[in-house]
Amino acid sequence: MADFPSGSSDIAVAAVTADAGYLSLHTADPGTTGAHEVNGGSYARQAITWNAASGGEQTSSDGQTFAGMPAVSGDLWIGLWGASSGGTFYWGSPDSAVTGPVVEGNSVVFTSGSVTAGPIT
Repeated sequence: MADFPSGSSDIAVAAVTADAGYLSLHTADPGTTGAHEVNGGSYARQAITWNAASGGEQTSSDGQTFAGMPAVSGDLWIGLWGASSGGTFYWGSPDSAVTGPVVEGNSVVFTSGSVTAGPIT
């Protein structure tokens, strides 16, 4: 794939994050469909906002807390959605974002700036 100029990459990632206002957790790579989303416990997608794009990436401008998690035996991946339930799946990371396991009832916390969308290259 050809590389995009920095300005084009910033526009592309900003277009996705403009609609992708919810962060999700997944028990395996979410692929292109948002597969393997966590369910159970008090798990719910969390709202997320974004800093300005730079270098084809955007970082979160707020923190997210997934409280009351169900037990998860392995690692967790992240995804971005357009709605708090259902909706359009926009992006998922093929790399684990959280090293498991997660103990039932515990929280998974992301601080401001710790979630990155992109890069678009």
